[in-house]
Amino acid sequence: MRGTRALPGALLTAALAMAGLCGCRTSSEAAQEQPVGGVASARPSGHGAEFLAVDECSSFGTTSFTEVPCTSERAAARVIARYDGEPSQGPECPATTDFVLHISADGPMARGYACMRNLEPPHPGDPGGGGGPRTIVGDCVYGTGRGEVRETACDGKGAHAPQYMVTKAVTRRSQCPPSTALYVQLGGSTPVGCARPV
Repeated sequence: MRGTRALPGALLTAALAMAGLCGCRTSSEAAQEQPVGGVASARPSGHGAEFLAVDECSSFGTTSFTEVPCTSERAAARVIARYDGEPSQGPECPATTDFVLHISADGPMARGYACMRNLEPPHPGDPGGGGGPRTIVGDCVYGTGRGEVRETACDGKGAHAPQYMVTKAVTRRSQCPPSTALYVQLGGSTPVGCARPV
């Protein structure tokens, strides 16, 4: 995880990983989550017993996130899952997570991460949405060179045109259909993504 910075008086800091916490992976990469987003901080606001618990909401900001009531006009995303520890060592976020907040703690608060879903579209974690922390069936990717691929929107509205679409998730390459032109490491119980040209 990229370093977080402590703000005076803040108990927690969080690193936002938008548009691909893990991004897409080549079949040779380890199945671990590596944030690529910018650094953001989160300030506890006392809205719940646990900071950013499941079903609580946060605001968006350019440099910080704050827990806010989900009925607030500032509410922008909802916690759909929350885990203690590091993402690379804990459970994966749900498939349609839009972004992940990494929460480091001081005092009795546990280090963890919150799997977030935007309250309104766009949803980059949806199949073909062009982002999210996981690559899933229905997502599109483009080659970056060096044997690597990255996720992009299937509708062609992203910064890069889609070259392949992940059509199936399987346990072994041999289970991919004959039309498969690229294997993408997905992680989880079906770690091989079978991708065809678009």
